[in-house]
Amino acid sequence: MAMNDTQDLHDAQWCKSSRSSGNGGNCIEVAGNLPGVVGVRDSKDRSGPALAFTPAAWRAFVDGLRAER
Repeated sequence: MAMNDTQDLHDAQWCKSSRSSGNGGNCIEVAGNLPGVVGVRDSKDRSGPALAFTPAAWRAFVDGLRAER
Protein backbone atom coordinates (compact mmCIF):
# COMPACT_ATOMS: atom_id res chain seq x y z
CA MET A 1 0.00 0.00 0.00
CA ALA A 2 1.30 3.44 -0.87
CA MET A 3 1.72 5.95 1.91
CA ASN A 4 0.05 9.33 1.75
CA ASP A 5 1.35 11.61 -0.99
CA THR A 6 2.58 14.28 1.42
CA GLN A 7 5.47 12.10 2.59
CA ASP A 8 8.63 14.22 2.64
CA LEU A 9 11.12 12.81 0.12
CA HIS A 10 13.43 15.83 -0.21
CA ASP A 11 16.34 14.00 1.48
CA ALA A 12 15.93 10.92 -0.72
CA GLN A 13 19.02 9.44 -2.34
CA TRP A 14 17.74 8.04 -5.64
CA CYS A 15 19.21 4.98 -7.36
CA LYS A 16 18.50 3.67 -10.85
CA SER A 17 19.06 0.06 -11.76
CA SER A 18 22.24 -0.75 -13.65
CA ARG A 19 20.05 -2.92 -15.93
CA SER A 20 17.91 0.00 -17.03
CA SER A 21 20.06 1.40 -19.84
CA GLY A 22 18.90 -0.95 -22.59
CA ASN A 23 15.14 -0.54 -22.45
CA GLY A 24 14.57 2.89 -23.98
CA GLY A 25 14.59 4.77 -20.70
CA ASN A 26 11.46 3.22 -19.18
CA CYS A 27 12.94 3.13 -15.71
CA ILE A 28 12.20 3.98 -12.15
CA GLU A 29 14.46 5.25 -9.43
CA VAL A 30 14.15 4.01 -5.86
CA ALA A 31 15.19 5.74 -2.64
CA GLY A 32 15.65 3.45 0.33
CA ASN A 33 17.65 5.71 2.61
CA LEU A 34 14.69 7.23 4.49
CA PRO A 35 13.45 5.64 7.71
CA GLY A 36 10.10 3.91 7.29
CA VAL A 37 9.60 4.78 3.62
CA VAL A 38 10.72 3.69 0.15
CA GLY A 39 10.42 6.39 -2.51
CA VAL A 40 9.77 5.56 -6.17
CA ARG A 41 9.83 7.96 -9.12
CA ASP A 42 10.05 8.02 -12.92
CA SER A 43 13.69 8.41 -13.95
CA LYS A 44 12.66 10.50 -16.98
CA ASP A 45 10.73 13.01 -14.83
CA ARG A 46 12.87 13.55 -11.75
CA SER A 47 11.04 16.72 -10.75
CA GLY A 48 7.66 15.07 -11.21
CA PRO A 49 5.61 13.18 -8.64
CA ALA A 50 7.02 10.39 -6.52
CA LEU A 51 5.32 7.60 -4.64
CA ALA A 52 6.10 6.59 -1.08
CA PHE A 53 5.63 3.01 0.10
CA THR A 54 6.14 1.30 3.41
CA PRO A 55 9.19 -0.98 3.33
CA ALA A 56 6.91 -4.02 3.79
CA ALA A 57 4.74 -3.02 0.82
CA TRP A 58 7.79 -2.42 -1.39
CA ARG A 59 9.29 -5.77 -0.35
CA ALA A 60 6.03 -7.54 -1.22
CA PHE A 61 5.98 -5.84 -4.64
CA VAL A 62 9.58 -6.83 -5.43
CA ASP A 63 9.00 -10.39 -4.18
CA GLY A 64 5.95 -10.60 -6.46
CA LEU A 65 8.02 -9.49 -9.45
CA ARG A 66 10.68 -12.07 -8.70
CA ALA A 67 8.05 -14.79 -8.42
CA GLU A 68 6.81 -13.94 -11.94
CA ARG A 69 10.14 -14.73 -13.59
